[in-house]
Amino acid sequence: MAKRDKMITTDVERKVEHYLALPYHIELIPDDGEWVVAIPELRGCLSQAETPDEAIKVIREAQRLWLQVALEDGRPIPAPRPDEDYSGRFNVRVPKRLHRDLVRAAAAEGVSLNLFVATALARAVSPIPDRRTDDGA
Repeated sequence: MAKRDKMITTDVERKVEHYLALPYHIELIPDDGEWVVAIPELRGCLSQAETPDEAIKVIREAQRLWLQVALEDGRPIPAPRPDEDYSGRFNVRVPKRLHRDLVRAAAAEGVSLNLFVATALARAVSPIPDRRTDDGA
């Protein structure tokens, strides 16, 4: 019986290593001075740490354990989702008044409307410093 258990363990370990080599996505999210990290394809596979580097290390161990338990329980392992091919372009319809206000704000900054809107969108999803506040203006 011990030989059979060793074979099963070895088979699970081999499969875990196979899945660890696949390109699963890692989401790293700042949260009150810490970092939450997750692998969205593996539901419930998440952890947290004090630094981004530490978060990446701990999610790898969480991933290993998640895969091991799922394989031992006979649950299916989801495949990594494919990377999307984004063109970097999309159209947005806005009210005429907002369009006018955006054009004026871009002109006041001395940048194109495209750059102004792209920067505003980037700030909405990932905080970046505002140049205007760096010099006290």
